[in-house]
Amino acid sequence: MRSAGCLLLFFIAGMMSCKKKNPNPAPPDLVLPLTVQTLLNVSYGSDARNKMDVYLPANRSKETTPVMIMIHGGGWTQGDKADFAAFVDTMKRRLPSYAIFNITYRLSANGQNLFPSQEQDVKQCIEYINSKRNEYSISTKYVLIGASAGGHLALLQSYKYTSPIKVKAVVSFFGPTELTQLYNNPPNALIPLLLFTVTGTNPTVNPAIYQQSSPSTFAVSTSPPTLLIHGGLDPLIPASQSTFLRDKLNTVLVPNQFVFYPNGGHGDWDASTYFDAFNKTEAFLKLHNP
Repeated sequence: MRSAGCLLLFFIAGMMSCKKKNPNPAPPDLVLPLTVQTLLNVSYGSDARNKMDVYLPANRSKETTPVMIMIHGGGWTQGDKADFAAFVDTMKRRLPSYAIFNITYRLSANGQNLFPSQEQDVKQCIEYINSKRNEYSISTKYVLIGASAGGHLALLQSYKYTSPIKVKAVVSFFGPTELTQLYNNPPNALIPLLLFTVTGTNPTVNPAIYQQSSPSTFAVSTSPPTLLIHGGLDPLIPASQSTFLRDKLNTVLVPNQFVFYPNGGHGDWDASTYFDAFNKTEAFLKLHNP
């Protein structure tokens, strides 16, 4: 019996020894690569129009994944993130490593949501996105792209605010840059009426709101690299709005590029013009937000 007991103890000890010597233990914290994720109509504020569509790339991380925020146009009185669907698809193909946020904001109408409501919405959206950095797994390398009124808002945010995020680069497709000048020297009679509608005043009565809502006011040496794209036949926002800002950026030594299409209107461009504009946008962002 003693011999049998010894054999049993020897067998158990041998089994335990085998377990201890397992040469391929399972990793305790296996982290799988993040997959592509799309989140539609995410609320970033309390208003019904404080919504965004979120496109997160695969293999993203807080250290490397850049962020692109896209802002639609519409004269601050109309438009929707759906207007930028083609832009989103193009940028997803051209810059697949980016997390893209396509946003909407409050629109001015019937004396409601006057300036700076739209500016405040863009700022709030960026603060919200930054607060979700861990959840989205994105970096602090932000770029902003906007068209028309969206270009204005992209520039204004990029120049006026450096907290919680300092924008790395900004792209404006035919956006207004100096509102007093635009009011006093309009390309057509509807522009002063539009600016009065969204501000509730004119630059003679309230010069401060025009000054504080003009991106050029805040262009300084530390402003982010800027790409300005404009058509020479734009009937709403003259190319002089972009060249005015270009000249100021040159004065304060901010890297910038002005792309001019002599026969281009207000976004009603042909396919080859847009193809070239997107080529230049891609190259600019790869240079300034690598």
